[in-house]
Amino acid sequence: MIDLTHLRQYPDAYQQAADRKGITISIAEFLELDSRYRETLTAFEQQRAQQNAFSKEVSSLKGDEKTRRLAEVKELAGRVKELAEESRELEGVWRAFQLRIPSIPLDRVPFGKTDADNVCIREVGARPSFSFTPRDHVALGKLHRLFDIERGVEVAGSRSYFLIGNGVRLQHAVMSLAMDLLHRKGYVLMDPPHIVKYEAMMGTGYLPGDEDAAYRLDDRDPQSYLIGTSEVPVCSFHAGEMLLKEELPKRYAGYSPCYRREAGTYGKDTSGLYRVHQFYKVEQVVICAADPAESAVMHAELLGNAEALLGLLELPYRVVDVCTGDMGKGQVYKNDIESWMPSRNGYGETHSCSTFHDFQSRRLGMRYKESDGRNVYPHTLNNTLVASPRILIALLENHQQEDGSIRLPEALRPYLGGESVWKAIEG
Repeated sequence: MIDLTHLRQYPDAYQQAADRKGITISIAEFLELDSRYRETLTAFEQQRAQQNAFSKEVSSLKGDEKTRRLAEVKELAGRVKELAEESRELEGVWRAFQLRIPSIPLDRVPFGKTDADNVCIREVGARPSFSFTPRDHVALGKLHRLFDIERGVEVAGSRSYFLIGNGVRLQHAVMSLAMDLLHRKGYVLMDPPHIVKYEAMMGTGYLPGDEDAAYRLDDRDPQSYLIGTSEVPVCSFHAGEMLLKEELPKRYAGYSPCYRREAGTYGKDTSGLYRVHQFYKVEQVVICAADPAESAVMHAELLGNAEALLGLLELPYRVVDVCTGDMGKGQVYKNDIESWMPSRNGYGETHSCSTFHDFQSRRLGMRYKESDGRNVYPHTLNNTLVASPRILIALLENHQQEDGSIRLPEALRPYLGGESVWKAIEG
């Protein structure tokens, strides 16, 4: 949700933001609705005040004067009822329209329409130079019996899989390494609810607009959704609360399974573990003071944590500035981290880092009190520290050996019983 006072002052900036983010919406239409709603509400309040004043006078009047006043009170009551109904109807449309209006990207965000227009700002780490023909992660998974995609599809449908044996151990090792990294940095770990109410999905900006990507429960629980990221429940943790400024910034790390329909991706990344319906994530969430400079510092911190983890996993990667057309409705600035994946002969997105300013906190009704007594909406940020099984693609493919064995990064070995190399399973 956006600051309506700011929108009324700078409507062209919001229309440009919508156009550049690929969101079809008319700010002029909203302003017309906004004017009608406020005029109707004002008329209702004025007429109701007049009705109350006349009602108080009636008891002191007599004769014809009292009869006339009673008639006026009756007429006003009908008008007040009409205006109340009209303002309620307009308010519903007015509030729903607001939920579709995007935030304005920062000036530093590159203009573009798709992820092809994202701008690389740095590459880190040397890509592996193989003296043999490398296997893709599907072949490596079969060699080591790490996962079974065919049976996963048979049991659960497309984009499903079983992790098996060391595949499960490797995923848990990565997740444990990620959580330990954040714990040492003072982040509060959370295992949040995996099913949330509509209010949490709306408050974080996923609804309305991304209905096709979310799993909604059936008609017995029509306002409940499976989370696609722990950002939703963790960011909603303080919904409706008045926070203490001296406690900011708040740093959280949500660990959870995640579920996404992947609607609209038919025929895209259909093989392997790159695009699946169920996965695990460690998600960083920060709530900080409403100061763009502080938000920028926190954004750099979150991004740095993700890069530190990739360093521990000994993976080459690049960081990109995400363009306007590849951003979400509420994001004002976003970086993606893309890890090198030999089977793609390119980089694949494994992390996203987003700054929202007060977009989410307004929707969630989350505030703090400034020293001058003002109630202020804080800024929120989030970043995927790691997501699996996608990160397993990079781990397996970059650390494979000619004989099919897999070298395990040193940072993971304490979580894997000290093992340093996995040999291919015979037979």
